[in-house]
Amino acid sequence: MSEALQVEIWSDVVCPWCYIGKRRFEAAAVTSGVPVEVTWRSFQLDPTAPRVSTEDVATHLGRKYGGGRENGLAMNARVSEVAAQDGLDYHLDDAKLVNTVDAHRLLHLAHAEGAPGAQDALKERLLSAYFVETLDVGDHEVLATLGTDVGLPAERVRAVLASQEFAADVDADAAEAAALGANGVPFFVIDRKYGVSGAQPAELFEQALKQAWDERRPALVSPLGVVASDASSEAEVCGPEGC
Repeated sequence: MSEALQVEIWSDVVCPWCYIGKRRFEAAAVTSGVPVEVTWRSFQLDPTAPRVSTEDVATHLGRKYGGGRENGLAMNARVSEVAAQDGLDYHLDDAKLVNTVDAHRLLHLAHAEGAPGAQDALKERLLSAYFVETLDVGDHEVLATLGTDVGLPAERVRAVLASQEFAADVDADAAEAAALGANGVPFFVIDRKYGVSGAQPAELFEQALKQAWDERRPALVSPLGVVASDASSEAEVCGPEGC
């Protein structure tokens, strides 16, 4: 077993709370002093989203929840205010509704064949591309550029995008999330012992990491112990029904 805590994070690259949760977890990993090794797991908020974008997120939200595009823009503004507190500069007015399966397949490529840190670098690049740069992370040309930005071989990236390679891994991650009881993201699993749901405050992530580090045992605990299960510590998640 690696000396570092093994942390698996289920998330989607178009989930606003997932990027916020990533920043808060990263801050906690630094302040806790606990060594962590992160693996990104796939979770699609909307597997039925179109491969070619037909509308922006604000329009989609307004249609789904009512109130039209203006209400969708207001929803985007509220989450953007929270993101700004964690140093993230969201630009959601032009963000597109897109299918993310191909982005997730590239994340599996980075994990399987990339250099150490490649998967985390690609996850960061995808999130920044979508939320900050408002790029279409379902477009193969965009994905090819983002993949090579983090050092993945261009020919390998294009070969994966032109195929269905790693699609089974994406499906397996989704099935495992359901088995673990995760119906929203971000969802953090620490050493297969503790589960943390949502973009919790950095202080809670720090507590969870220290607790897992202090109590580390080789045996797995099943079902997962859930850190912060009381109502007072609920944090924001995104799920198939929305954020």
